[in-house]
Amino acid sequence: MQPIFDFFFAQYYEYRTLFIVLEIIAVIFGFLSVWYSKQENILVYPTGIISTLIFVYLLWQWGLLGDMMINAYYFSMSIYGWYVWTRKVDAVHFTPVTTMTKKEHIYASLLFLGTLLFVYIVYALFDKWTDWTAYVDTFTTAIFFVGMWLMACKKIENWIYWIIGDLISVPLYFYKGLSLTSFQYLLFTIIAIFGYFAWKKSLNRNLQPA
Repeated sequence: MQPIFDFFFAQYYEYRTLFIVLEIIAVIFGFLSVWYSKQENILVYPTGIISTLIFVYLLWQWGLLGDMMINAYYFSMSIYGWYVWTRKVDAVHFTPVTTMTKKEHIYASLLFLGTLLFVYIVYALFDKWTDWTAYVDTFTTAIFFVGMWLMACKKIENWIYWIIGDLISVPLYFYKGLSLTSFQYLLFTIIAIFGYFAWKKSLNRNLQPA
C-alpha cells in the first residue's frame, strides 16, 4: 500500500502544509464549480472564483506560469459570466443555453490563436521554454481560454473544449507533481461529459415551441 501512496503523493512530502491545505480547498471548490455549471446554477461563479484565486497564488509560488494565467483568466471570465448568467432576456427568463453562431466560431478561433501567441510571448519573456510541458501548457491554455469564454456565454460547445482540455490535463498535472489537481481534472472530465448531455436537454427544451 505504501508504494502506491508514494507513487501518487510522494511529491507532497516536500510541500509546505499550508500549500497542501490550500490545494485541497481549491480542488473542492473547483469541483463544486464544475458541478454547478452542469446544473446551470449561478453558484458556478462564486465557487469558481474562490478556487481560481487560490490556484493563482499556488501556481505563482510553484512557478507554473501558464497554469497561473489560465486561472487568472478564469477569475476575470467568472465575473463576466456571473453577469451574463443573471441577465434576463425578458421579464421572466434568464440567458438560455444556445449553440455557437458562425461569427462566434470565428471569435473562438481568433481567441485560440491569440492565446497561443500571448502565452508564447510570455513564456519567452520569462524563459519558460525549458521543458516539453511548456508546449502542452500553451495548447491547453488556449483550449481553456475558449472554453471559459463559451461557458460564460452559455454556449453548449464549451463542454467539448473542457473535455479535451481536461483529458490532456490529467496526465500533465500528475507529471508536474500535482496529484490532487490531476485527480480534480479527472473528475472534471467525467462531469463535463454529463454536463454536455444535461445542457443538451436544456437546449432542446429551449428550442421547443411554446
